[in-house]
Amino acid sequence: MKKVLALILSLLMLVSITACAKTPAPEPSATDEPAKLPAVSLRLWGSENDQELLRDLSDKFIEQYKDAADITVEVGVESESTAKDTILTDVEAAADVFAFADDQINELVNAGALQSIDEMDEVLKAYTGRGVAELKAENNPGSVTAATVKDTLYAIPKEGGNGFFLYYDSSVITEEQASSWTTLLDAAQAAGKKVGMTFASGWYNPGFFLGAGFTCKLNEDGSTLIDWNGTSPKGISGVDVTKAMIEIAAHPAFQAVPDGGLSSEIASGNLCAVVSGTWDADPAKEAFGDGYSAKVLPTFEAGGQTVQQYDFCGFKLIGINAYSKNVGWATLLGDFIVNEDAQRERFAAHNSLPTNLEALKIPEIQSNVALMAIAAQDEFGVVQTVGGNYWGPTGTFGEMIAQGQLKADDDAGIQEALDLLVEGVGGPVE
Repeated sequence: MKKVLALILSLLMLVSITACAKTPAPEPSATDEPAKLPAVSLRLWGSENDQELLRDLSDKFIEQYKDAADITVEVGVESESTAKDTILTDVEAAADVFAFADDQINELVNAGALQSIDEMDEVLKAYTGRGVAELKAENNPGSVTAATVKDTLYAIPKEGGNGFFLYYDSSVITEEQASSWTTLLDAAQAAGKKVGMTFASGWYNPGFFLGAGFTCKLNEDGSTLIDWNGTSPKGISGVDVTKAMIEIAAHPAFQAVPDGGLSSEIASGNLCAVVSGTWDADPAKEAFGDGYSAKVLPTFEAGGQTVQQYDFCGFKLIGINAYSKNVGWATLLGDFIVNEDAQRERFAAHNSLPTNLEALKIPEIQSNVALMAIAAQDEFGVVQTVGGNYWGPTGTFGEMIAQGQLKADDDAGIQEALDLLVEGVGGPVE
């Protein structure tokens, strides 16, 4: 009831302010007292490296709406990776506006911490001239999906780029060869080089199954539902996909890299291609020199079909605290700090990938090898939504493949491993 009342009061205040803001105030006479604007106090949380930009954007927000309200914005530090834990400790004491990683959205929604952006459609239209439909259309579809729970938009996209693709040395591997695992590995072997990827990780190895049409979903109890031990709608079995992974891992030119070891392995100079993300752009650029190139992940053969490998794509979002005393103004601030202009500024400050489609047209992005690769990979990506029991079993499964513990001619052994995997990730979260 408190949440509903706060929302109603905030909306009523905004409607009143909107009417005032759209009607020019009369020139004051010598005896007129100056009109008193409503006081609006907001708190904004963001990552440590975003503080300077957030302060600058907040000041611009205050300036833009100075004739409608007396706004103050307090900017504070809260990592996007830990935002959920801090917020859920005491939602009412949390900031009005905060940044968070998309894999936290379900728990925040289930706890009633996030204000529905759909419910703020009229507020956005009144002040920005664009509603929720326009906000969605402005952004990468994947980022909108990441911000949506049960068909309701609960956050505003902030930035993308949290996924993986293929870096390669074009002086060794042609673009055509880099398009398929078969030709990629054969070309690497001919050059006496290796292709690196982390298999022992539930972040990297699901892309083979997701590309083949399998799914990965978060259950309401916090467990994970995967169907990799069956047959996908594309008619490809989980056994077929696993066999393809086994054959890749067994190739003489393949190098299984431990989780967290990609950067150092790239720097070693042993690789001519590697599966990684934008965080490894500098090591890859230095290692590959003039041959520094990147593209979407390779295809592979499974069940008699050519399959495009997918990735888990991730986004950073802006949430509005459902318990904010100024939820309407908080929504406007949240939108302001991630609109097209703000995303252009964020790219200039941090080299981060915009979700705004117009901001993606920045010439510096178009010429950025890594950012263009991850932007292209988003077409072949699935937003990560998994529970706490997901990571252990998927990491173990990938390690079994990397270490040769599963054999391509042992269908029964592969099926048993897949059944155990599905059972493991589907267990209740304690």
